[in-house]
Amino acid sequence: MAIITLTTDFGEKDHFAGATKGAIYSELPDVKIVDISHSVSPFNIPEAAYIIQNAYNSFPKGTIHIIGIDSEINPENKHIAIKLDEHYFVCANNGIMSMICSEIAPEKIVEINIHDKIQTSFPVLDVFVKVACHIARGGTLEVIGKTISEIKPIKNIVPYVNDDKTQIIGSVIYIDNYGNVVTNIKRSFFETVQKGRDFEISARNYTFKKILNKYSDIVNFEIPENKRNDEGRKLVVFNSGDFLEIAVYKSNSDTVGSASTLLGLGLMDAVSISFVAKPIIPEGIEIPQNITKAADY
Repeated sequence: MAIITLTTDFGEKDHFAGATKGAIYSELPDVKIVDISHSVSPFNIPEAAYIIQNAYNSFPKGTIHIIGIDSEINPENKHIAIKLDEHYFVCANNGIMSMICSEIAPEKIVEINIHDKIQTSFPVLDVFVKVACHIARGGTLEVIGKTISEIKPIKNIVPYVNDDKTQIIGSVIYIDNYGNVVTNIKRSFFETVQKGRDFEISARNYTFKKILNKYSDIVNFEIPENKRNDEGRKLVVFNSGDFLEIAVYKSNSDTVGSASTLLGLGLMDAVSISFVAKPIIPEGIEIPQNITKAADY
């Protein structure tokens, strides 16, 4: 039985999500439909790319993913279908797939060309549903489009690194339901540039010199629970998607606040990482205990 997922910016108020499901069921009554999210910020391509990248591989191979973000067709925004990692993706060619495609090469990409057979002002309902149901029935991509070799890149997907590799400048690409701030800096990218050096992460007026393995590492469990005051403490982790994330322990915007509210960080705001080479201490030289900075040597 085929699975079709939906990721859109439709929200829950309007009829769009329900109508899309109804159209799928009209063609394939036995299909399984899964909502990944309908709460993507309107037209926010990096946010949608982050969500779909971190969700799709939890589904079985052969799953078809409809992504309804900025999907109105025009000369600069064509429609595509992609087979990648044994999954199928149907979306606009607006950069939304470039985050996944930067790590996994697509097996096949086609530019959808069935529009002359469909009169539509709602392409997710009329075009994407037709394509997804065609694939679910076992149809090939070549029937609904012409093969292309490249997709449109997304802006600001790759962090900037200066020439002497002493600084990474990334940006905020996602703010989750807890107000945690996710950047476009992945663990593998960070470690490639870091090469074991000490670092300082800067976001607005806040700095961090340590990346935790998990959120609760901020807690000293040797201290009695009634003497701890950890809720609301700021921290940095690599999250489940291996993206650098600035968080607040047990964040709650109504009580202790969140990383987004407390640090004043929004989408596309800059987050920088500066690296400092460890000083080379000549053999036989004893370092006084009160020296703590490389500048003091």
